[in-house]
Amino acid sequence: MTDLLITNARIVDGTTDQPQDAIDLRLAHGRVQEHGHDLKPGENTIVVDARNHYVMPGLIDAHVHVVATTADLKANTALPDPIVTMGAFNIMRAMLNRGFTTVRDLGGATGALKVAFDQSPLPLPRLNICGKALSQTGGHTDQRGPFDATPTNDLQGRLGALGVVCDGVPQVRQAAREQFRTGADFLKIMANGGVSSPSDPIHFLGFSREELIATVEEAANVGSYVAAHLYTDEAIRRAVECGVQSLEHCNLIEPETARFAAESGCIACPTLITFDKLSSEGPDMGLPQASIAKVDDVRLKGLESLSIMSEAGLPMAYGSDLLGGMMPHQSGEFELRAKVLPVKDVIAAATVVAARLLRMEGKIGTLATGAFADVILCRENPLSDISVLSGQGEGLDWIIKGGEVIKGG
Repeated sequence: MTDLLITNARIVDGTTDQPQDAIDLRLAHGRVQEHGHDLKPGENTIVVDARNHYVMPGLIDAHVHVVATTADLKANTALPDPIVTMGAFNIMRAMLNRGFTTVRDLGGATGALKVAFDQSPLPLPRLNICGKALSQTGGHTDQRGPFDATPTNDLQGRLGALGVVCDGVPQVRQAAREQFRTGADFLKIMANGGVSSPSDPIHFLGFSREELIATVEEAANVGSYVAAHLYTDEAIRRAVECGVQSLEHCNLIEPETARFAAESGCIACPTLITFDKLSSEGPDMGLPQASIAKVDDVRLKGLESLSIMSEAGLPMAYGSDLLGGMMPHQSGEFELRAKVLPVKDVIAAATVVAARLLRMEGKIGTLATGAFADVILCRENPLSDISVLSGQGEGLDWIIKGGEVIKGG
């Protein structure tokens, strides 16, 4: 890790609606070591003059699937593990080059994969995982259609599988404990029907209340939390009542439930870009026809849901949830949200709010002293032009992760 001194840094981190006054930042040993004015470089310090840039913490995407190398998730499950591993490596390299220094995987990545990527000779984003998402029989991530008699155990042991199937409180508890045993940071449960699976219309409720409560208890027992895949207002309210704290998608939420979730201390993670691209590119990327037919059920309410949650005071983290060949659109979520939300709030979603959701406040999503030295330098002010964060990192002249220069210099 390189010792760096960033001078004349006008910080944009989502906490203010204007860039902060210029300061100097000293980065060393992978952390932000010091703030101040006229800081002096050491003998081997690299000095970066940021007077023509805007300085941000590394971005956080709080809803990804790094093992989803194709939008056809049943075909993805059948891929050999080495092919999935290399695909995930390439996916994460591209994410880092877009400025995402931390990503939260919502189903698929395993503890072993996380350890392997920590040992990568090439830098990758910091990976936060739930392990395999929990699905009931016929729920989201059960990729068997109505005429497929394949035993679930033949599918869920593969790296390319996004979830495991479990039914009843004992099985749910065992599956939850297995995720934590093998390295999960939190749990994910499929509490509603979904687009990319064949047997569960959007309005289906996943799992009983008793099963939901069991996952919440298992997570609490290890000091963690539960994220739930949710679309409908009924499913969201039920999940919040059962103690779920991370609400994924939420396209069909209504104002009363949004206020209830906010009062309960929840954080939502909308993922509008995935429905936009599933609609326009899904057929060419391998999305099955049964899934394509369900996309507009949730896509058309996406922007309205953002306004509802914002007015209710429900915090929203940044999420993309893209699959396979659609992943290059990861940064498109910024511009979509900026159509209806203040740009400051859109930036906060990928910094301070996402850090709170990952329970990593003070470590990521900030440039406070002691935080990981994750920094990006934008050539334009993102508060004035959010599109500087879009694309494949073209608007970023420097990307630094954990003090290591990924781009720049």
